[in-house]
Amino acid sequence: MPKFLESSPRQPRWYFVPVRILAVTVIVTLLSFAISLFLGICAVLLAAKLRGFSPDLRVAYRFIAAPAAAIVGAIVLVSAIFLEVGHYRRAKTLNRMERQMSRAD
Repeated sequence: MPKFLESSPRQPRWYFVPVRILAVTVIVTLLSFAISLFLGICAVLLAAKLRGFSPDLRVAYRFIAAPAAAIVGAIVLVSAIFLEVGHYRRAKTLNRMERQMSRAD
């Protein structure tokens, strides 16, 4: 096989793990905040219409969207930590195995 077609195994970088964890956590938390805020506003508007009161949309922020986003953010943070650490360890092991196999050739 020509030398340029051989791919050298790239060593996984440990400092990318926290970056990926934080990026995934922030994105999913913001997405869950947006969805829960939309659903909260719809619920407040529906409740206000059924009861005949003017809607107070602060309730959707304070009591629906913020707590829901905080809970989802905590769950995603813990999940992302376990997944990314496992992915890093797996990549590190596969890289080590690949280097051993290439040395044996």
